[in-house]
Amino acid sequence: MITTQIVDGNSGDHKLKIQREGEIGVVVHTHPPLRESRTGLPFRQYFTADGTINGSNDMRVNGSVNSVEFCIPAEPNFDRFIKFISVKLADAGATFGEFANLAALTNGVEFEWQSQEVGALIIHDGIKDNLEFFRLSSQVPTIIDLSGGGADSIVVGIDLSKMFGSQWGLKLTAGTTEKLIFRVNDNLGTGIDEFNIIGHGTKV
Repeated sequence: MITTQIVDGNSGDHKLKIQREGEIGVVVHTHPPLRESRTGLPFRQYFTADGTINGSNDMRVNGSVNSVEFCIPAEPNFDRFIKFISVKLADAGATFGEFANLAALTNGVEFEWQSQEVGALIIHDGIKDNLEFFRLSSQVPTIIDLSGGGADSIVVGIDLSKMFGSQWGLKLTAGTTEKLIFRVNDNLGTGIDEFNIIGHGTKV
């Protein structure tokens, strides 16, 4: 038997310890890693029609004949990690069985991740009513009643890191055509007061 030790690369005073059942202990620090050559930057952007920060984020469009995509794409110099998605859908008198206050959609809003490695991955093939947004998020269904001050609002937070077990969410690799997409496949051009989606995360 050959006995080996794993030590740090400087003084050698810090040795890796193997526990009694063969596991390696891990310490979670209260600060981010030190001496990193690149620092993760906060990222926030609406899903827009052209993928740019200044593009249209108004998702009240007619996608019944030709689908309309709203996306966050990869950028040239930084990897983007989309961890959290915030959906706002507002319309007076909205109920769970409707889409805003429209009848449940025929085709629904499709949620897709386009990956350079594996191609198009459908996360949800068609969100047809308000309740389906909550089902996607595992959030307790709630409609915010703004009686007298505006439309009833459905605000849904989708945590992609919890959904897929990836600490940082879904990656959009720098310099590629990768993107996250919400695709409108029905006529949402009339009868809805507000519909937009924001992606939050980190770029490195």
